[in-house]
Parts: sequence; structure tokens; C-alpha cells
Amino acid sequence: MSTDRKKILVLGCGHIGQRHLFHASNVADIVGVCDIDKDKATTLGNQYKTNIFYSLSDALNSLSHIDLVSVCTPNGLHAEHSISVLEKGINVLCEKPMAISTESAHKMIAAASSNNKKLFVVKQNRYNPPVEYLKNTIDSGTLGKIYSFQINGYWNRPAEYYKDWRGTLLLDGGTLYTQFSHFIDLILWLFGNVENATLIKGNYCHPNIEFEDTGIVSFKMEKGSIGAFHYTVNSFKKNMEGSITIFAENGTIKIGGEYLNELEYFNVKDLNKPTLAIGNGPNNYGTYSGSMSNHDKIYSNAIKALDDSHHPFLEATEAYKTVELIESLYEKAFYQKN
Repeated sequence: MSTDRKKILVLGCGHIGQRHLFHASNVADIVGVCDIDKDKATTLGNQYKTNIFYSLSDALNSLSHIDLVSVCTPNGLHAEHSISVLEKGINVLCEKPMAISTESAHKMIAAASSNNKKLFVVKQNRYNPPVEYLKNTIDSGTLGKIYSFQINGYWNRPAEYYKDWRGTLLLDGGTLYTQFSHFIDLILWLFGNVENATLIKGNYCHPNIEFEDTGIVSFKMEKGSIGAFHYTVNSFKKNMEGSITIFAENGTIKIGGEYLNELEYFNVKDLNKPTLAIGNGPNNYGTYSGSMSNHDKIYSNAIKALDDSHHPFLEATEAYKTVELIESLYEKAFYQKN
């Protein structure tokens, strides 16, 4: 192994852990994998020719040097695992959602601060080329005043997806946390803070899960715009659309495709429709597809941010806002019974 590359431990060897390992191994040294599922840990450890652990405490106590631990465990364990790592004086890259309660998120931030370590959170959709272009266009003032926005997340998650921890309030947390926290993050990133938001939700075809499979959120933003977010995991047989449409003083723009990966509509004053880079494809997990596969950009930026505190990368204090908003939406949601 290289002596100057960062040393990374990947905690959690499921679908997303495998994605992290693939991209992390291209830019850093994998010093270990860890999972309580011994078969998963052994398979990936052998594949990447690295140390294999079946408990986090064993990994942290056995390895002499770790620069970063990638936390890829179930949502409800993110806080516990991240805090354990931070208290050992090691930086953390935590998969979304950061946590499934503001109380847990607060504790994570406190642990990072008291140990003077970085706590990064994965929000890879920020790196989709159309999303980056939209962010720059809004921030430059090109669109003028934003009047309203419409966000759609029309995805599919089959019944077989919801097994083990998925679908439980304790470890999954809810559809907004697991499938659509990226969308909530983008709403805050693009349009600023929320003045008021309400959620109507229901469960229409997943009787074995403990929360909604469909919801509609209405927003009033502090900057004056209004908007809505329609989400579901009931799109027939496959994902249909992930989109952001903006209606503004100087133009209308829609990012669409299945994964916010296409500039579908562009009518902006004094501008021609740009030709954007083709982004990565989605994360393919066999029976379903996830968000855009931008974990290569996550790791390249995380490594830069470890050495340069001024390098822009999503830290927990910003990611906390997503948890805060989702928690508040669930607390006052109206549940539509079938």
C-alpha cells in the first residue's frame, strides 16, 4: 500500500458499502472492511485484499492508523457508529441520511467538534451536471426572482426491497430519509431556508412497512418562493422520474430524467440551452436502482477536504438541516388513510 494515500475503513458491506469500496479504492488505501454479517465482510475483504472485521470496536482497536471511516450501515445506526469513530479521533464520511432524529444528529456534531475531527455526509446528487449548472445559474442571479418550484421523485421500490432493517421506523426511519433525503437537501441548497412546510402522506401498496410510500410536501420559503415536492415509491415496475422545475423572473428550467440527470427544458432570457457533461449512471442494485453514482466525486472531494479546511464539501452542520426538516415534516404530517 502507498505511504501517502489516505487509509480508509469501510463499515457496512451491503449494497452501498460495495459502492463506497469501489470508488474509495481508486483514490485511497482500504485498510479494512467491517460488518456483523460475516459472509458479506469476508467476501468483500477477500475481494479487496484487506483486513476483515466483524465488529467496529475490533476494527478500531486493531488498526494502527485510519484517516477516515465510511459509515455505510443502516440509517438508525449512523449516529451510534459515527460517534464511536469520532471519539477514537478518526474522521467520518457518513452515508445519507446523517441520522433519523435531530437528537442523534446533534450528538454526532458534538462528537466531531469535541474531538476536532471532520464529519462529512454523502449527498452525491449535488454533483449531477444539470444540478451543478442549476445551482450556479440561481446563485449568479441569472434567473432573477424565483417564483415557484416543483420537485418530483417518482420511483419504484418492490416489496422484496423491504427486508431486514428496511421498512422499519427504528432503523430505516421513513421514505423521506431513505429514498428522498437527497431531494430535501437539494431544495434547501437551491432555494434556501424554509419558512413553512406541510406534508400529506399515505401508504398505498406496501402494507409490510411502518411508514408512508407516498407523500406531497408544500413549501413556503424564506426568500418568498413557494413550491411542492411529490414523492412515491409506487411507480409501476421501475423508476419514472426525478425532476426539478423552476419558474422564475427570467426563465423556466426543468431538470429531469429518472435521476435529475437531464436538462429537459430550458427557456431563459438571453441564453441558449447549454450542452452539459454526461453524468454517471445510477447505482444499480439488481431489483431496483438508486440515485446517480457520483461516489467517485464524493471521495475525491472528501480527501481534499481532509487536508484543506477551505475545500467545499458537505459537513454535518449543513446536512443537519435536512434531518431537521424531515423530522419536522413527519411530526406534523397528515396521514391519508386508504
